[in-house]
Amino acid sequence: MFHMGNPKRATSDRRKSERPAQSYSRFAEINGNHSLKAAVPNGYVDYEVRKRHGGKVAFFNFELAKEMGLIPADHPRRLNNELSEQLLETFSIVLINEWDIENNRKFPKKDIKPHRYMATRYLQLQHPSKRGDTSGDGRGLWNGEVKSKGVTWDVSSSGTGATCLSPAVAIQKKFFKSGDPKVCYGNGYNCVEDGFSTALMSEIFHINGIPTERTLVIIEFPGGSSINVRAAKNLLRPSHLFHHLKQGNLEGLKSAVNYLIERQVANGEWKASTKASAYQHFSEQMALSFSKLAAQFETEYVFCWLDWDGDNILANGGIIDYGSVRQFGLFHSEYRYDDVDRFSTKLAEQKLKARYMVQTCAQIRSFLQSGQRRNIRKFSKDPVLKLFDENFEFWMDELLLQKLGFGSRERDLLMKDHRTQVTSFRKIYSHFERTQCQRGIRTVADGITSDAVFSMRDCLRELPQRYLKEKRMWIEAEDFIQLMKSSYARKSDLKLTPYRLDKIREFQNSYASLVETVAKKTNIKPERSLLEITMRSSVVNRPNRVTGDGIIEVTEKMLKMRKNWSQAELQIFVQQLISAQVFDPSYPKTSGQTGILSRSKEHLRGAFDAVLSCLSEYRESL
Repeated sequence: MFHMGNPKRATSDRRKSERPAQSYSRFAEINGNHSLKAAVPNGYVDYEVRKRHGGKVAFFNFELAKEMGLIPADHPRRLNNELSEQLLETFSIVLINEWDIENNRKFPKKDIKPHRYMATRYLQLQHPSKRGDTSGDGRGLWNGEVKSKGVTWDVSSSGTGATCLSPAVAIQKKFFKSGDPKVCYGNGYNCVEDGFSTALMSEIFHINGIPTERTLVIIEFPGGSSINVRAAKNLLRPSHLFHHLKQGNLEGLKSAVNYLIERQVANGEWKASTKASAYQHFSEQMALSFSKLAAQFETEYVFCWLDWDGDNILANGGIIDYGSVRQFGLFHSEYRYDDVDRFSTKLAEQKLKARYMVQTCAQIRSFLQSGQRRNIRKFSKDPVLKLFDENFEFWMDELLLQKLGFGSRERDLLMKDHRTQVTSFRKIYSHFERTQCQRGIRTVADGITSDAVFSMRDCLRELPQRYLKEKRMWIEAEDFIQLMKSSYARKSDLKLTPYRLDKIREFQNSYASLVETVAKKTNIKPERSLLEITMRSSVVNRPNRVTGDGIIEVTEKMLKMRKNWSQAELQIFVQQLISAQVFDPSYPKTSGQTGILSRSKEHLRGAFDAVLSCLSEYRESL
């Protein structure tokens, strides 16, 4: 027997190389197979896929991967060669589409993956057909699903090639080559700027309690295109159900709704119900989820373009597809996204669209129970809409108290025994929040808007500090206006008319009443209660909060600066930026969230300061 080299060294090296491969073996489960295929057989289009070469891992979400059980909990927050290769092997793919087949394109057999990947069908208002006959995942595929700690995660990718379900195919009635530079949206590719801005915004929403899909991986290619891999505990949208409803397909609808219920129950997000009441339970859960998300969007100024098709939202009330998602710094009530042939809904209209989706779920419930599809108007007074309205009002009050800086104990007290006071304050708060500049509608880069006169976050942050300084819960009207005026406001917008003086008096009296009630009920002095509110509100309403415009600018700056950074430094920078956007005073700090840049090079600290300054500059924008 002959040995090549030192046998002990060879064994040691082999074991060392095997460890990373074994650590990353769970990625092999993400191979195109998904339980939705068997559950809803007519709910997707299946595609062969092949490897897409030339990519590199631009970003990897270590925290999400650990939560999903894809990497060990103690894995360092840095890429290594084995992990990068595994990510490229798993996610760097492009579908073999109808254009490829029509043009008889041939690909190396070694590049073709063994399993097919699905592009799911769902309703989409951009399509000529309003029944979902031609619509669905236009530039994405579902990679598969992963189970960890009793929870199932869906994984999908955007930018994996042009499918037959894109609006471009439906409108122009022809297929497109993936990556065709002469075609924009219809070519099936995505861009790295969108990938990073989505990764940043979705993680910021996640840590602040707004349900959302999250970015797992960004794979970047020469020329700036990318594959952006997303994950969530359930990637079904209401539109996955609605397209069966619109087509009158009872069996398909039943399969899709059953699948949604089973996933939500198995993941612990919904309670189990008896078979007889499962569909009633479904409609009630949708009412609770969508009323809460509507309240979150309105309170946090999140624009998500909710509409009747149920496309731009997840069925569990989470955000998906950040193409048109924004977070405003102020209540820009007249903003509408311009989608070429239509304008979007406005911020305050999102509640009505969410409510209409719940009404559609009531229609679905009736169809499944009776086998008869009744007109949507028959459900305009369905009990689930009352549930929606009541839960929406609850969350509007609860979220405003959080914004004010009240702790959980104080919020519970006010919501239980003094709800009338809370609702009364919300009314006068909303008056100032929704006041718009007199100059009216103006055009912006991606639509139209009008500008808010007052910055309520400035008000809630600065007002309790002023009260403590003045040693009384009152400041003069001129000071009140100066404290909260936005950068958009002109002199004509800030006039102290008798009506406005009355509103300023009402606001301050109502605010003081809430503070005094909490102080009395908790047996502390109002000054102490006000001090606690000041500390919490200064975190909740920090001036460098992210906005849609801000995240675009930050992403552009970061992608320019990263040319001088290592991959590890980019990961550190992204992680620190996300951590700096935690606005919950009670959010638990982790070792990964604090002190990272203090151990890094000077250029990273300087870049981070520049980014925070940029966010402050855009803090009132769209």
